[in-house]
This record gives sequence, structure tokens and C-alpha cells, in this order.
Amino acid sequence: MGIGSGIVLFVAGAIVAFALNFEVSSVDLRLIGSLFMGAGALIFLISLVTVFKKRTSSVSTRTSIDPSHGEKVVEQEKKSDTL
Repeated sequence: MGIGSGIVLFVAGAIVAFALNFEVSSVDLRLIGSLFMGAGALIFLISLVTVFKKRTSSVSTRTSIDPSHGEKVVEQEKKSDTL
């Protein structure tokens, strides 16, 4: 489940809790809608945390001497993985 499913679950819970105007015997639609909204918010937050944890970055610097010219060459590589 991801960010999108959390949002969908939250919206579905809001619709069940606030937009439906009929009653079902032995079922409290406001409670079910509130549970859906809570579960959607929780899934959304957990998905955000996992997305931000997967971000990594690394910097490597390499120094070498060019044999043909005798110059010092510095190469710098920056890498950022976002999954």
C-alpha cells in the first residue's frame, strides 16, 4: 500500500462518515467512516516515512595525476538514489 491508497481510503471514509444519509441496522456508518479515515491517515504517514528513509546520497572524490601532462586531476561524483 502506498500514498495513493492511503488517500483513497481516507476519502472513502469521509464519504461514508459524512455524505451518506441512510441508516443500516446494527451498523454505525460514522464509526466505520472514522475508522477508514484513521486507517487511511496511518497508511499515508507510514508510506511517507518509508519513502523518505529510502533516499540515500553519496559523494566520492578521486584524485589522480595525468601522465601525459603531469597535471593533477580531481574528479567528483555525486550520487543520489530516490526510490
